[in-house]
Amino acid sequence: MLPQIKKFIPSGIHTYYEPFLGGGAVLFFLQPHHAIVNDNNAELMNVYHVIRDKVDALVEDLKKHRNEAGYFYKIRGLDRMPEYEELTPVQRASRLIYLNKTCYNGLFRVNKSGEFNAPFGRYKNPNIVNEIVLRAVSKYLNECDIQFLNADFEEAVAGSSRTSFIYFDPPYYPISDSSNFTGYTLDGFTKKDQIRLKHLCDRLDKKGVRWLLSNSAAPFIIDLYNSPQYHVDFVSANRMINSKADGRGEIQEVLVRNYEIKTDR
Repeated sequence: MLPQIKKFIPSGIHTYYEPFLGGGAVLFFLQPHHAIVNDNNAELMNVYHVIRDKVDALVEDLKKHRNEAGYFYKIRGLDRMPEYEELTPVQRASRLIYLNKTCYNGLFRVNKSGEFNAPFGRYKNPNIVNEIVLRAVSKYLNECDIQFLNADFEEAVAGSSRTSFIYFDPPYYPISDSSNFTGYTLDGFTKKDQIRLKHLCDRLDKKGVRWLLSNSAAPFIIDLYNSPQYHVDFVSANRMINSKADGRGEIQEVLVRNYEIKTDR
């Protein structure tokens, strides 16, 4: 999606906000000097803190992991054990990166108890210790003013103003019953949350805050943002995760924004 998103980034941004950070692809693509980023997944935000503050220890801990099914399920099962609470922040971050690199399709998914439950990916040579990238990210996070939050998305953008820019990348609304995915966090992201996000966008628009939102091209989402002041652009994106192989590949998504750019003229 980055080539598509790049077309819609406005100029004159003082502070960049990303309330649904996830893998941080847009953050690291833009590399703003001032940013407030957030995710509701506390374990993920711990990873970013560790990359920034303890990258040397993280790299060393990652080297201990093995690309073996038995070892994978042992590490995956730690969050079911009492000793999980005794893991250091570095050990927790190392575990999460390892699971992400070796699980099926890099899928982050938890069950209703908040336990990681994606299966082993059976890759021949996963890049578990991507030291160059980890150190590059650490350098960026230390040289720039990047504030990390672990809060609700509304709270994460509370300080935004006319000189801010917000990129919303929420869990996508399902385009079918079989594509419904709410396992990123324990509480999931419901239809009510999608509506709450739209109401937040309306309030931000009235304040003059610029925002860009990505979501599925589901009729519900298209109808939800069908307002004269909003621009809805349909874009194509490649998706590798689907329960059926023929359901993977290029699909339609939407980018919604509340500001004009040169391509509109």
